[in-house]
Amino acid sequence: MTAFVDVHSHVVPSGDDGARSIEAGLGLCLEAARHGTRVLYATPHVWPSLTLTPEREEAVRVAHAEMAPALAEHGLDLRLGWELTPTERLLDEEPGRYRLGDLPAVLMEVPFHGSLGLAERLAEHVAGSGLTPIVAHPERAEHVREGLDAVAAFRERGWLIQINATSLLGAHGLELAPDADRWREEIHAFASGVDWPVEDKGLTVSFHYRQAEDEDAALEYLDEVAGQARRAGLIARFGRKVLEIRPPVHADKGTAVKQLLDEAGLRRALYAGDDSTDADGFRALDGLDVGFRVAVSSDEAPSELIRLADVVVASPAELLTLLARL
Repeated sequence: MTAFVDVHSHVVPSGDDGARSIEAGLGLCLEAARHGTRVLYATPHVWPSLTLTPEREEAVRVAHAEMAPALAEHGLDLRLGWELTPTERLLDEEPGRYRLGDLPAVLMEVPFHGSLGLAERLAEHVAGSGLTPIVAHPERAEHVREGLDAVAAFRERGWLIQINATSLLGAHGLELAPDADRWREEIHAFASGVDWPVEDKGLTVSFHYRQAEDEDAALEYLDEVAGQARRAGLIARFGRKVLEIRPPVHADKGTAVKQLLDEAGLRRALYAGDDSTDADGFRALDGLDVGFRVAVSSDEAPSELIRLADVVVASPAELLTLLARL
């Protein structure tokens, strides 16, 4: 079966800005599995301010060992690696300590601001040990946004590049909306006051309750959170076992799809989705010469999505089979 391998995630609690608990991490992993991920590498940050001490490494490995068997029952292979922030100290360490599981590779990021010199030296150090550097989300670096020459040079040296999916289309198209960014701090401030694990997507935040011990109580609490968000002038919308908080601007998957189609001059498109927000994407295909809408069904699939679809498939794997036949 065709499967998706994700080499960069923060789903194992480690003291960084990722999952805060095993329960929250399991919820994120199950969401990934539901969308077709079969191998997921947990990559806790190794920051200058949060180094990999023996005590921290042991705690992370214990958490991973607890999570992995439970996720295997759902068809997800959770593996362990690390994500390095370049420092001088790392140049004196053996890169193999930070290897991505059994892959001959090390995940590292580049600084968001300033020179890429230290990052390049760390990548050379990794490559010199016989491992391949995987450069994480370079598109977020100021130096790279000014021009892609640095990334092209990385690729010429055989180093791999990992780009965040939201960097391509944004968070439901919000990055394409000029008024959205000014709400970023307000949304984060709101989320910090919610006593619930949060998934930070930049311009939106999500609160999952799929793994809640008492789903009714969780939904009751998140209903209150949704009301608070609306009173604060934000948009609150429930999806598949999740509450999403977003800025009050007119932007969704549909507006993003329309803009992409217009910019490329395309009159034919296929859109596939499995959540209530994908209905906006479906509607964006109205008026095209050919618009093909595929719904990925499940017990939680919104009825509206199924109604709008031209074709319904039973799983992400079935969707991949369909695409391979086109």
